[in-house]
Amino acid sequence: MKPRSVAIVGASETTQLGKVPDVSQTMLHADGALNACADAGIKPQDIDGIACAGESPVNLAHYLGITPKWVDATSVGGCSFMLHVRHAAAAINEGLCDTVIVTHGESGRSGVGRGGFGGGGGGTLSGQFEGTWGGMGPTTNFTLPVLRYLKETGTTLEQLATVAVIQREWAGENPRASYRDPITLDDVLGARMIAYPFTKLMCCLVTDGGGALILTSADRAKDFPQKPVYILGTGESVETPMVSQMEDFTSSRAFRVAGAKAFDEAGITHADVDHLMIYDAFAPLPLYGLEDLGFCKRGEAGAFIADRNTARGGSLPLNTNGGGLSYMHSGMYGMYALQESVRQMRGTAPAQVEGAKLSVCHGVGGMFAASGTIIMTNEA
Repeated sequence: MKPRSVAIVGASETTQLGKVPDVSQTMLHADGALNACADAGIKPQDIDGIACAGESPVNLAHYLGITPKWVDATSVGGCSFMLHVRHAAAAINEGLCDTVIVTHGESGRSGVGRGGFGGGGGGTLSGQFEGTWGGMGPTTNFTLPVLRYLKETGTTLEQLATVAVIQREWAGENPRASYRDPITLDDVLGARMIAYPFTKLMCCLVTDGGGALILTSADRAKDFPQKPVYILGTGESVETPMVSQMEDFTSSRAFRVAGAKAFDEAGITHADVDHLMIYDAFAPLPLYGLEDLGFCKRGEAGAFIADRNTARGGSLPLNTNGGGLSYMHSGMYGMYALQESVRQMRGTAPAQVEGAKLSVCHGVGGMFAASGTIIMTNEA
């Protein structure tokens, strides 16, 4: 992909976030899509490309009245939307379509019209070779690599808890966040144990919501009302549907491959990054992201966060919407991370990072099964 050749010109989340018991999953997709169209100053009929996960693009195109020339239903879990943005940018560059909408909607809490999770691993292999040993989904399966990580790196539970504390600080600046009241290390460590070492406050929320992004070529971006956010670099990869078969429990190969590709494509260094989003289904994921993307050396991410480098006023603001731990997590969180990167690049985020010009948005699918990285800038 040619850097800066594609721009995000529309972005919005659903009208309501959190507990939305009267809106179906399909309607959440549509609500986010219509809000994004309003943001971009266009109608659904102006769109000729559509991508979504957790919902059939056939259903959604029909529901919205879109006649697409390009369709993507890639479903690899929570980072599916990062891959959609990458694929859409490639399609626009190749002239396969002009204007793409990427949608998400999930009734994760209320379960209204909710379909299968889709992607991110699972299925026959994990059922046969992992499920029989008592794995109960993400809350237990994620602990397998994390316990090895803690043992080998010397990262402490206090450092792990600091992730949740600092992200709650960011959430406190965000009126749309599910939880905004400050928490302490003692609160996190003393919360109800879910699956060691995860207490409840180290685990993501379970909510309803969604959102959408609209992309087009950069040379058309001036025709839209919002400040364009340019796609600078992208990357994607997958590793294994079974967490037990990871190449290295202390590092995600999918993270490393996706991140390196995005950085290489963008032609940037880590020192160029003003803002960072790392999918945080659980508190340890930002540690893996910081290290696998190259911001920290192996085993140093816990201390980096504990030293408040990722907090307000720190050298690398991280998960400034509050993240999946305090802002939103309907099951597939990637869309919300992308939305926050766009807001930061537009200069409209509730917890705005002053002068931010470049944002890295990194996602995970399944239990380290997949990954996608999108690098954005507000400079043409």
